[in-house]
Amino acid sequence: LDNSEAGARSVVVEYGESLGKPVVSIEDAIEAESFYGFARHTMERSNPISISSDDKIVKVSGSFRCGGQEHFYLETNSTLAVPSESATNMTVYTSTQAVTKTQMYCASATNLAASRVVVRMKRMGGGFGGKETRSVFASCAAAVAAKISNCPVRLTLSRDVDMSITGGRHAFLAKYEASAVIKDETKEVKLNSLKVELFCNGGSAFDLSGPVMDRALFHVDNCYFWPEFYAEGVPCKTVQPPHTAFRGFGGPQGLATCEHIIDHLALECGVSGYKLRRNNIYKVQEATPFGMILGEEFAGKWNVPTMWDNIHSSLNIDSRQKDIDDFNSNNKWVKRGLSLLPTKFGIAFTAKYMNQGGALVHLYTDGTVLVSHGGTEMGQGLHTKVCQVAAQAFGIPLNDVYVNDTSSDKVANTIPTAASMSTDMYGMATLDACRQILKRIEPIRQNMSPDATLKEVANKAFFERIDLSAHGFFALDNSRCGYDWTLEKPKDFPNDKPQNSWKGHPFNYFTQGVAYTEVEVDVLTGNHRTIRSDLLVDVGCSISPALDIGQIEGAFIQGMGWCTLEEIIYGDDDHTWVKPRGRMFTTGPGTYKIPAFNDVPETFNVSLMDNADNPFAVHSSKAIGEPPFFLGCGVFYAIKDAIKAARSENCTEGYFELRMPATSERIRMACLDDISLDCIATTNAIKEERLSVAKTYQPKGSV
Repeated sequence: LDNSEAGARSVVVEYGESLGKPVVSIEDAIEAESFYGFARHTMERSNPISISSDDKIVKVSGSFRCGGQEHFYLETNSTLAVPSESATNMTVYTSTQAVTKTQMYCASATNLAASRVVVRMKRMGGGFGGKETRSVFASCAAAVAAKISNCPVRLTLSRDVDMSITGGRHAFLAKYEASAVIKDETKEVKLNSLKVELFCNGGSAFDLSGPVMDRALFHVDNCYFWPEFYAEGVPCKTVQPPHTAFRGFGGPQGLATCEHIIDHLALECGVSGYKLRRNNIYKVQEATPFGMILGEEFAGKWNVPTMWDNIHSSLNIDSRQKDIDDFNSNNKWVKRGLSLLPTKFGIAFTAKYMNQGGALVHLYTDGTVLVSHGGTEMGQGLHTKVCQVAAQAFGIPLNDVYVNDTSSDKVANTIPTAASMSTDMYGMATLDACRQILKRIEPIRQNMSPDATLKEVANKAFFERIDLSAHGFFALDNSRCGYDWTLEKPKDFPNDKPQNSWKGHPFNYFTQGVAYTEVEVDVLTGNHRTIRSDLLVDVGCSISPALDIGQIEGAFIQGMGWCTLEEIIYGDDDHTWVKPRGRMFTTGPGTYKIPAFNDVPETFNVSLMDNADNPFAVHSSKAIGEPPFFLGCGVFYAIKDAIKAARSENCTEGYFELRMPATSERIRMACLDDISLDCIATTNAIKEERLSVAKTYQPKGSV
């Protein structure tokens, strides 16, 4: 191993003169018109509201940026390829979310039939989307070396190499125009229109940038009804590594953009952010811009308004706001802020064909059960939930059900474990297989004592020559998945149906949640601490509440890291000292910081909504892996609220763009006290001129 690493590091790469300025950032791509134009999509609907001549229309425009994120899984990409039968067969042990994809590419790279390549995946040390596509090249390299040498070959990427070449979350830039209406009689503020252009940094190859942008478009409305809506998404081609799936898959970027715009409108309309949000949350039977109606028969129960009111009343938000205002008025260098955010996250693969899954169930004569399914275990508890489904079906203890590994020779043609869909698909496929076996053994059970054990029934069935194995399959109903962006409105389409609903039904249902967050910011250092976070999440009828709460906590912390700590730096216009241009600088824990124990909210409460059955998934449950991620961004918006309090003391009230992540540097410089003003603007100018310069100042960053 040492010799291999020494050999690899002895390779010297000489760079020739560039034919032009390398396109690194989104701004570079816009200037150079470097886009993946075939993946450009738009979403538009017009449903104008009544506006009287006495109503006031408030318009805003601006931009918002959110950075990328490194997966930072504990286990980097790793593969062991073992040839056999004179290298005509191959077994690949790998850390991947995509067993079949790995199988097909390894077979192609080694010129073997797929049936001769078996890919096995026991468990991963984390994935978060980073091993959905970007693990395959490492497996192929190991497989080719194993085929040529006819010896087992192991390839494990070092942390710096893994971070440098595998890509991460897509950075986004949003340019927007939005408006709201202040009703003359009631002074109620209603959202009126949103026009937003979304650009994402796709990197040097397309990978999943198109679907990531599509999901951002599906979520840029968040939980609010925008009567006039236009959104356009454009993936940008740059020299960065190909960016890929990451927990949320573009959804958090769209949601964060929406919340930034809501804050901007609230400021200009002179109302509190949470009041504007509550007044414009979707009502039951209202439709999203992509045509999904919110309500039980269409997308499941719409619980966000109820959850919002529950959090608002139980935590007495108005009183907390007053306490924070009092604290801020009595403290110059320490400020507090709060945020109250909702979220809805659509559950389904936006690619229709991917909404399918299989499982193989064996009932043994000792009454125990072995389940194999197409999903992979990466710490999210998928195998545990699948075992629970099987245990409940057979009426046996959980310990009597076992999942060994995920293997392409047990369940073929699998879908990557992603989109939070795995329990929905493989839980249902497992249940289907269990029901097949139960149906076969039911006549045997009928002829035995009512208290006969499964072991006794299975033994009797075996001697009666009854098959105790079954392959289960589940495919999401055609009417509940799939969305064709190019489909034109049919001439005979009913006018009473929502706009764009003729294009499809992209999600089976929505997982929903609301989060209250309170932070404290040190104005002099830019450091912050999260005082408390209270989360209420609708996960349907949870199969495993302990697992779901763990997923919510983990997603929240990872989302908090994305929007506060985790800053990725490339050699670009803001970082000319990073050579060559386009090289990633943050390639390890020395330069890239993820949340630690002391970043966890000091008071951290997670609750699951009661009586929230979901008829569209296995045992009325709901997907949970990705939806809570955005709730961690409540920390960002609470920080922004605290910065606003600091700026108000320095006569700089009004709109400002705080870019993600809200690092200590960004927080410190955004407070605009005299010290930061001296750093930003020349001391020779009068204060008004210095403030004018400082209001548009942004610390350097890579997007």
